[in-house]
Amino acid sequence: MTVMGGAEATARSDAQREKRTAILSLLAGALVWGVIWYPYRILRDAGIDGVVALAITYGVAFVSGLFFFRRELASFSPSWTLLWLALASAGCNLGYVLATLNGEVVRVLLLFYLAPLWTVLLSHFLLGERLNRFGAFVISLSLAGAATMLWHPRIGLPVPQDAGDWFGLGAGFSFALLNVLSRRAQGVSIEIKSMATFAGAVLVGMALVLAGFAQPQMPDSPTIWLLLGLIGCVLLVVNLVVQYGLARVAANRAIVIMLSEVGFAALASWLLAGEVIGHREWVGGAMIVAASVFSAKMERIDCEA
Repeated sequence: MTVMGGAEATARSDAQREKRTAILSLLAGALVWGVIWYPYRILRDAGIDGVVALAITYGVAFVSGLFFFRRELASFSPSWTLLWLALASAGCNLGYVLATLNGEVVRVLLLFYLAPLWTVLLSHFLLGERLNRFGAFVISLSLAGAATMLWHPRIGLPVPQDAGDWFGLGAGFSFALLNVLSRRAQGVSIEIKSMATFAGAVLVGMALVLAGFAQPQMPDSPTIWLLLGLIGCVLLVVNLVVQYGLARVAANRAIVIMLSEVGFAALASWLLAGEVIGHREWVGGAMIVAASVFSAKMERIDCEA
């Protein structure tokens, strides 16, 4: 009995350690995503289109992954889930970059974190999770927050006001879909899921360039190429870290942890870009943050039921 008790304590300790590591990995990802908009703005100011910058940086991450993950890629098996994972990643990353290039960073991120609304719905349809009254409350609170932020005194209707708003909303939906699909693909290694996310961003970015939606101007400065390569390496690491966390933390709880990105971005946008957000955005954002917190509580209630 003593041996079994010791084994159980060890297993419990290992599980707690893994959970703490997963939470720290999501916090690290939130920190990176809260500030990575700034180097993309530097690239934009240097004349590099956001779509082109995204395709190149994720191309660097993909090529690096081919070298570092060659052993794991030997077991690669294509699937529809991986395809949708790649497309969701492309929508999330492309939307995030374009949103932060075209709008106020904190406002964009608050709209991005309408993800609890999309996560509740997608978890219901794709993972079979129950949509109870608490879930309906989360949806209502998220929508109320969005309406508060998007309402315009002259227009009246709570609709996105510019490209940054639209990109932020689209990126948030794609992030929720990526979150849910990552949990659904439990049998797929983190390395393969990361490579799928890189490939999706590269292919969709290249398709947009070929379709004429972006200016295909290439950098002509070694410094800019160095910055592109550095961003690509950071993306490689942070995607691995975040995928590790997403695979071990429930979807709704992961959204709450990743909300720390708003705080990191608020500080970075104030220090680096001099951006200040208005009272209406903070009120609507508080509703959205509260909805995210309640979405995690909703999950705990479901688990206890």
